Amino acid sequence: MQRRYNCLIVDDEQLARTLLSAYIEKIPHLEVVGSCKSPLEAMNYLREDNVDILFLDIQMPELNGVDFLKTIAQQPAVIFTTAYAEYAVTSYELDAVDYLLKPFGFDRFVKAVNKAVEKVDAKSNSSETKETKEEVLFIKGDQKIYKVPPSSILYIEGLKEYVSYFLENQQRIISLHSLTKLEKELSQYNFMRVHRSYIVNLNHVTAFERHALWIDKEEIPIGKTYRDTVKEKLNW
Repeated sequence: MQRRYNCLIVDDEQLARTLLSAYIEKIPHLEVVGSCKSPLEAMNYLREDNVDILFLDIQMPELNGVDFLKTIAQQPAVIFTTAYAEYAVTSYELDAVDYLLKPFGFDRFVKAVNKAVEKVDAKSNSSETKETKEEVLFIKGDQKIYKVPPSSILYIEGLKEYVSYFLENQQRIISLHSLTKLEKELSQYNFMRVHRSYIVNLNHVTAFERHALWIDKEEIPIGKTYRDTVKEKLNW
């Protein structure tokens, strides 16, 4: 049975959103999880929902699609939809899977979707392979030793001489450790110190701005002294 791919539409034009929704409904393995008239509205979906394919307009008021895409840490497969051909080069520089020039027909839409599905599947297969080879950490807490894959750790909070590990399954482990040591030990797994009290797993960051980042609905502050490093790491 073929999996379903969650699609998010971001376009300030109602007609464009309606057309994309109609096209998506024609393909059984696609599903619309959100249709937004602005990037700011779309941020909530990207934090809460598992979006596989993002249909993104470029010319929009408040925040254009190109700048918005740069703020997304964990990017889905992106298909730009716009009436302006001059943005084609920019879209590919941002690793978009395709560029639909308005007006476009259903056949051109299907070609773009096939590319996006291919990218999503390749990413999924790569993650599964990595997961099977991933080493584990042994964390001592509550008079037990926990066997924890690094990928399952969302973030770590410093509590004076203790640290608190927050895991994917909503489990929390409190352990006697220092953030300074963990910062060095976990850097190889794409963890980063973003505040004097927080280390985050960058693979789980769903959105960010100048003063904070989000892991799902959890907001984590970015310390002033770490801001430039975080900005560089996330290509902001």
